[in-house]
Amino acid sequence: MSIFEAILLTVITASTPLVIAALGELVTERSGVLNLGVEGMMIMGAVGAFAAAQLTGSAYIGIAGGIVSGALFSLLFAFLTLTLVANQVATGLALTILGLGASGMLGEAFVGAPGIRLLPIEIPVLSAIPYIGTVLFKQDLIFYLSILLVIAVNWFLFRSRTGLKIRAIGDNHASAHALGINVIRMRYLAVMFGGACSGLAGAQLSLIYTPQWTENMSGGRGWIALALVVFASWRPWRLLAGGYLFGAVTILQLHAQAFGIGIPSQFLSMLPYAATVVVLIIISHNRRTTLINTPASLGKAFVPDR
Repeated sequence: MSIFEAILLTVITASTPLVIAALGELVTERSGVLNLGVEGMMIMGAVGAFAAAQLTGSAYIGIAGGIVSGALFSLLFAFLTLTLVANQVATGLALTILGLGASGMLGEAFVGAPGIRLLPIEIPVLSAIPYIGTVLFKQDLIFYLSILLVIAVNWFLFRSRTGLKIRAIGDNHASAHALGINVIRMRYLAVMFGGACSGLAGAQLSLIYTPQWTENMSGGRGWIALALVVFASWRPWRLLAGGYLFGAVTILQLHAQAFGIGIPSQFLSMLPYAATVVVLIIISHNRRTTLINTPASLGKAFVPDR
């Protein structure tokens, strides 16, 4: 394998959990709910996947364990914010802190245990293509799922009736309720989907990225996923491109240090967040320009498309 192929493989491995977690949060936010607990759900998915794989000896059951762990943990957030009407920002932050603490306690028995790695799936013929064959067609199941999820979510949000309902709820939940849409149920489902995706992203960390369990192994990736949603302006295809850009930046700082390039690693680490701030400024400017150029009679009913 060439150095070029090796670098691409590491970029894909680093980007996949960002794409999956951000995709789940994108659907959640499209429904009008802000869940800042992505980091907590991701780390719970990581420990759930590792524990399930260790107890059963199957990495595929580990994937299921990660998905279920993230979805169940997101139910706590949904109950507190949608049923008890707690503050979403405070609850999301508390969920992250709880997830980091609970995962450390639950995973204590698995520290130092040899991991069960999810083996790659080789696609015949295509995997033999020079350069890109090994990179794209000899990957693990979670990578293929991430691509399928992007396609499915894009179709679901913009081509399906249920996706239209979710976007309507996110734009104006009162109007959606007046039309007979069960807002709370739809938001519950959206939050659980976001939790399941975060759990799947966590499973990728403990079964593929570093097949072992270490406390706080999510390493802030949940926060990067949150920034990625804004960076992509709530669009699945932009999110896919942004996820690989953010993953490339993460890997770039490691290779820069290895080649002795005098760029501080802290500078490269902040690039994803700096890029998100720039995108926020551009989005805000475009919305302000649109509102200024919209007649007053239309401006009152104008709702920017997220």
